[in-house]
Amino acid sequence: QVQLVESGGGLVHPGGSLRLSCVASGRISNVGAMAWYRQAPGKARELVANIMADGRLDYAEFVKDRFTISRDNAKQTVYLQMSSLKPEDTARYSCCARISTLIGTEGNVADYWGQGTQVVVSS
Repeated sequence: QVQLVESGGGLVHPGGSLRLSCVASGRISNVGAMAWYRQAPGKARELVANIMADGRLDYAEFVKDRFTISRDNAKQTVYLQMSSLKPEDTARYSCCARISTLIGTEGNVADYWGQGTQVVVSS
């Protein structure tokens, strides 16, 4: 069984910063691409940033130069450093990871999601 657990959300003033973390655990043989998504009330979920296992990065246009995604492969963890936060960044942030598992001789690759962590940007 694989779990992704996010942490680091909270209430922050406009212009402030937060650092989100997402740890993968379980019977994992490999962690591939990892990504952060967000969903605001009444809106569709949107990709914020992703990072490949080799370190290649990609960001949504609306967070470029403000957010930084990184990962620690040894810790099976992905981070999202958020700076210059705006009220429109208020959303539930969830991580997703493509994870390979090997149980006995049975291998599988699937995308796993965490429960999310709430970020509120408000004065």
